[in-house]
Amino acid sequence: MNQDWDWAFAWEILPRVWDGMLTTIAATLIGIVFALVLGLVLALGRRAESRWVSWPFAAVIDFIRSTPLLIQLFFVFFALPEFGIVLDAFPALVIGLGVHYATYASEAYRAGIDAVPKGQWEAAIALNLGPPTKWAKVILPQAIPKVIPALGNYFVAMIKDAPLGSSIGVAGVLFAARSIGSQTFSYVEPMTIAGILFLLVSVPAALFVQFLERKYGYEST
Repeated sequence: MNQDWDWAFAWEILPRVWDGMLTTIAATLIGIVFALVLGLVLALGRRAESRWVSWPFAAVIDFIRSTPLLIQLFFVFFALPEFGIVLDAFPALVIGLGVHYATYASEAYRAGIDAVPKGQWEAAIALNLGPPTKWAKVILPQAIPKVIPALGNYFVAMIKDAPLGSSIGVAGVLFAARSIGSQTFSYVEPMTIAGILFLLVSVPAALFVQFLERKYGYEST
């Protein structure tokens, strides 16, 4: 194994690793949108007044949060075909990421909803607002800004978890780096480039989350 840094080799493999990074970014962006929407559904379901509704939601959330993402990816990609559900590697990764992080997002949403002052709930009732109007106009606009930091952290964490898709054959950045290393017997350049690309993506993502936090997170205070 060659352990000396080869600039010519690094520049040669950079486009291939970058293509893998684009796949990782795409999976993350689609996955976070899926997670944010599904997470809100799970949060509302868990807060349902009927225990027959809230208990199954709570059980699903706790189960998914208590199992590793890697096992969930294996289940989606390898086990679901046994039930007639066959997914390509990329959709399986997006679904796995989305469902896994939706459970964490649901708890963040729930905390934000619980933090809405009781007087706001009472005002919505006094104004005779229907449930859709109450949630869309009163509760969620106050709850969501409070949880932007938590949701942003999950987005950054998802970027770092997306390379687990290489375990089911997604041609992401880690898959590309490992493939190059196995073909050339030189892992220093591809793994280093992969790490640098992660840094170049995750740092701006964290800064963007901080921007959203400053812009929206404290407007209600």
